[in-house]
Parts: sequence; C-alpha cells; structure tokens
Amino acid sequence: MAPTPPTDAELNVLIRARLASLGIDLDQLPPGTATDPETGSPGQDSVLASLRSFVRGTVGALAAYQLPAPAGTDPEVAKALSQQAAPMLYPSISTEWRQS
Repeated sequence: MAPTPPTDAELNVLIRARLASLGIDLDQLPPGTATDPETGSPGQDSVLASLRSFVRGTVGALAAYQLPAPAGTDPEVAKALSQQAAPMLYPSISTEWRQS
C-alpha cells in the first residue's frame, strides 16, 4: 500500500516546525499572498505555498537517490555504498580541521 501524501495543513506544520528550529518565524512576514510594499517581503501564504511545492517535488527525489554502483555489484552492497559520504571537490578543507 502506497503512503498517503501529506495534506497542505500537515506540510505547513512540518515547514513551520523546521523553520522554527532554525530560528525563522514566518509570522514576521505579512499575512496573505500580497508582498509588503515597503520591504518587498512575500506574504506568509506565498512562502508556504512555495515551500510545500519544494517539499512535494524535491525531498522525495533526494531521499530516493542512490549513488551509482559499479556494474555487477550485489544490490545489497550497492545500497550500503550509497550510504557513504559524498565525494568532495576539496576534501582537505573538510578533513584538516579534524586533525588537531
């Protein structure tokens, strides 16, 4: 049985909670969809609609992504390989600070 997609209200709760954990309060934006004429800030409803669209269209695809494995690799091994850290362009930037 396929999972039931979340409703707009459920996604709004998720989005507001995630943003609150980062210190972002959507209540600081003007209510509705109209932008603030002084600051140009988008309305709360516009921001939530945009973020709901992002969550529905992107998060699932990112969660399902697996790094390609060499041909002939056992599927269980390929799944484990996909859990490794992604290669970095400049790994020394990431690893050097851990050396001290």
